[in-house]
Amino acid sequence: MDLLISVGLPISLAIIMLSLGIGLEIADFRRVISRRYPFAIGALCQVVLLPVAAFATVKLFGLPPEIAVGFMLLSFCPGGVTSNILSKLAKADVALSVSLTAVISLLSILTVPILAAWSINHFLGEDAPEVSISGLAIAMFLITTLPVAIGVSVRHFAATFAQKIDAPLSRLATALFVLIVLAALAGNWQLFVDNLGVMGAGLISLNVALLLIGLGLARAASLSWNESKTISIETGIQNSTLGITLAALITGTESGFSPLALPSAVYGITMYAVAIPFLAWFRNR
Repeated sequence: MDLLISVGLPISLAIIMLSLGIGLEIADFRRVISRRYPFAIGALCQVVLLPVAAFATVKLFGLPPEIAVGFMLLSFCPGGVTSNILSKLAKADVALSVSLTAVISLLSILTVPILAAWSINHFLGEDAPEVSISGLAIAMFLITTLPVAIGVSVRHFAATFAQKIDAPLSRLATALFVLIVLAALAGNWQLFVDNLGVMGAGLISLNVALLLIGLGLARAASLSWNESKTISIETGIQNSTLGITLAALITGTESGFSPLALPSAVYGITMYAVAIPFLAWFRNR
């Protein structure tokens, strides 16, 4: 288990982020300049409103400290490949989805370490492990930003090769995601069983609220329906593998998967149950 967490988990996340990068082009980053307004609305939802909604959910459901921290860590994570796929299935603005995922993923090395350190100290108090913001930022750079940059470079300089490995890499990333979620659940099984009711209700409520908040704000900002669908999905769908990895980076690997990883692991399952009705609505309207 220690080997899976200390070696397998970071490598798995790096492969997932490499898969994300392979699907990106430099134009996806340039697009932000020409579509500043929709991007700004999406960034506001992801970076500001998402953590605020998670904090309100934690307080409303009275979650235990470690589970509360897990909720907050999940809320700090940007969208991933999944949000891009769901945007495509919803017939939304995939280009905007990809641009948001790309830029927010890169910005996360600045935002996530600071917010994670704050949430640990706020909810755990004297029991909080020491968190090195710089160390967490470096680790995130190595396992998230660098693989994305490598993937984008491969796509730019060897497009044919990138197209060949895109599908197999995506399948590998999906398989690794499933393995990580199952391992995190197995490592905290009793805690999972004891808190399944309140944690599941909290995660589902948060997920539904975020999808609606993103959609509502986008419509209030007079964005198009396709753009609004994208903002909804990008706000409501997080990279749960990164949440599990953050928990491991913060608490270490000596005692297996940390309870802090449990909300992200459960969310990795419940988000699909929540997303399916929204996808059906988005596709049919």
